[in-house]
Amino acid sequence: MYLIVGLGNPGQQYSGTRHNVGFMMLDYFAGKNKLTFTDSKWKALISKATVWDESVILLKPETYMNLSGTAVAQAAHFYKLQPANIIIIHDDLDMEFGRIKLVSGGGDGGHKGIRSIIEQLGTKDFPRLKIGIGRPPAPVSPEKYVLGKFDHDEKEMIEQKLSVVLEGIRIFLQQGIAAAMTMVNQKE
Repeated sequence: MYLIVGLGNPGQQYSGTRHNVGFMMLDYFAGKNKLTFTDSKWKALISKATVWDESVILLKPETYMNLSGTAVAQAAHFYKLQPANIIIIHDDLDMEFGRIKLVSGGGDGGHKGIRSIIEQLGTKDFPRLKIGIGRPPAPVSPEKYVLGKFDHDEKEMIEQKLSVVLEGIRIFLQQGIAAAMTMVNQKE
């Protein structure tokens, strides 16, 4: 069983913001596989399904970004999942806009949602699928930038990348992290 987590902030006012690219990806995944987020557990929206012959739980924390680890840890504990079976999809300020990168662990890079997950799981060793949103132009603060909405061109570019992310997840589930990293990171 795998836990696929998209990070974001709940509420309509955050829909379409750079910080919610993880939610966007899970909505795309759910749409492509005709899934819905019907259950609400652990302060998160969830969808359970069998996709590509693997049991998956899609999870969108409703705790706001900085407390994402609460929902992730509760779901991981309930299903007795190892960190290697949890993949987190999130925005990354330090990556060029639209770049996608799959890593198998590491620090939080200043991302408070990832920091919360590391604290709650007690480990840094879980896969992350990062979607680059780039740095804001001066004088815009990073906090304001991540909560800003994608403009039309940015949204189009991100939407084009979602199919690559979905394929990376499929390979991760079927062939493991190394094969998925090779595909995702070489495509970029």
